[in-house]
Amino acid sequence: MPDAAVLKGTKDGYEIVVDENANVADVFASLRKLLNSLKTQTASTHPQTISFDVYTGMRLWSANDRSKIEKLFADYSDFSVHKITSDVITKEQSNQMLEQLSVHVVDKIIRNGQEERIQGDVLFLGKVHEGGKLLVSGNIYVLGDVKGIIQAGTPDFEDKMIIGDVHNAQQVRIGEQFEILDDTKREMNSGTVIYVNDLHVLDYGNVEDLKQINPKFFNQIGGVING
Repeated sequence: MPDAAVLKGTKDGYEIVVDENANVADVFASLRKLLNSLKTQTASTHPQTISFDVYTGMRLWSANDRSKIEKLFADYSDFSVHKITSDVITKEQSNQMLEQLSVHVVDKIIRNGQEERIQGDVLFLGKVHEGGKLLVSGNIYVLGDVKGIIQAGTPDFEDKMIIGDVHNAQQVRIGEQFEILDDTKREMNSGTVIYVNDLHVLDYGNVEDLKQINPKFFNQIGGVING
């Protein structure tokens, strides 16, 4: 019967591959056997702690079982777990990914002191009052009225954009970059693109130049811009 846990070398270090079809007891017995063997082999050749990635294939281990794996490794002072990965995700993670990929149409009023946080891209049709905040993890397409603070790429994604007229905004942010618009008096229109340039500062362009501004996004939307 093959071992339920096998050591493999990768370009990034060491990986322990767990048989996704083996029962839990066999996996833990195989892990302990493997670690005992490695402890004997590496006692004099690796004075520092060796960190392993544990890969579980198409099997998603529970938080309790993952904790047991880490506790097993804790019995060996020379070894540690770097991360435990699989090819499957939880329902919660799946929902989060779908939310990130979707475009949310938001038509609401965000008043002074209020903060609206949204995952994914947003088509904004509402109004952000002065002192209100619209914080989005993806891109923002503005067709509404923004007089408060607007941020794309929350908290630190600098590859996102704000498209539209936000000249009345108090502040625009993309990732960790920001600009107070009260001090700039910039001219904008519905085709204005706000983005982070190669120097990691906010820059302004036109939607007609989107291919140069963000080639990846331009290709995602089919490479066509209708002016």
